[in-house]
Amino acid sequence: MKRTSLLVCYSSSEEDEKEKPALSFPLTKPPTKRRKLPPLAETIAALPPVDNPALHQGRTRNVPHVEGQYAAHVYVSITLRESSPLYQLVKDVFHDAKKQVPSLQEISKLDTGRYELHISLSRPIFLRAHQREELRQAVRNVTREQAPFTLSFASFSELVNDEKTRTFLAIEIGAGHNELKTLSDALAPTLQAIRQKGYYEKPRFHASIAWALLTPSSNNGRDSLPRSESELSSETSEFPTIDRLPETLMSTLDEKYRPSLTSSRIGAFEVAEITVKIGKDVSTFRLKV
Repeated sequence: MKRTSLLVCYSSSEEDEKEKPALSFPLTKPPTKRRKLPPLAETIAALPPVDNPALHQGRTRNVPHVEGQYAAHVYVSITLRESSPLYQLVKDVFHDAKKQVPSLQEISKLDTGRYELHISLSRPIFLRAHQREELRQAVRNVTREQAPFTLSFASFSELVNDEKTRTFLAIEIGAGHNELKTLSDALAPTLQAIRQKGYYEKPRFHASIAWALLTPSSNNGRDSLPRSESELSSETSEFPTIDRLPETLMSTLDEKYRPSLTSSRIGAFEVAEITVKIGKDVSTFRLKV
C-alpha cells in the first residue's frame, strides 16, 4: 500500500515579519515634569515669634527664640483665693508700693477669684524635645525623697534679675528655707547633665509680687550686661523705667505689714507638692507622705 503524505504548511518567518506593524521608539512615555507648588500664603504659614516689647509691657526676651526649644521652670506654687488674709495683704502691699513707684506692675492673676505666687527652685531652663521627660523624672525623684514641710514669709525685699533689666518687689522666705535648698540642690545634677545652670549657690527663696523696668543706662550699683540699641530705645521711649526701688520702701512695708506677714495665721502654709512647667504643659508632683 502506498502511504499518502500529509503536508502541513507553515507561514514563513519572512511573511510574519511583513505582517507585524513597525515599532516606534521610545516604548514608554517620558515622565511628566512636576510643577512646583506655590508658596503658602502668609496667613497660613507659621511665622517665627517676634520679640515686640510693646506687647509685653516693655519687657524684652532675654534668650532668643529657638525652634524646638522649650522654656521650663521648677517651683512651689501658692494659690490664694480672694477671701484669704494673705491675698488681701499682698494687694494692700502692692497698692502702697505703687504710690511710691507708679511704674510698678502687679504679677498677673490666674483667673477671677484666684491669685498664684511662685517660689522658684530653678532658674529658667531651656530644653530640647527629648529632654522634657528627663526633667519631669528628675522632679518626680526629688519629691519622693522630701516630706511635706511648713513654709513662712519673713520680710519684704528688692531683687534684680540676672540681666539687670527688671527689679522685683518680693517677699522672702523664713522657715522652710533649708527644705527648699535641699530640693533645688537635688535637681542640680540633672540640670548639669543637660547643660543648664543650677539654682544660686546662696539662694534667697522668695515670691515676687510686682516688678518694674530698670533704666538700661544705670548700673543700679551692680554690674550690668551690654544690651542692644533696639532694647534700649524700646524700654526708655515707650515705657517708664527706674534706677531702683526707693530705699525707704522696704522699711516702710516691713514696719506696716511685717507683723501680719509673719503671723502663723497669714504668712505660713504647708508645702505638699512641686510644680514643673515645660512650655505650656504643667505637671505637679506630690511630696512623699
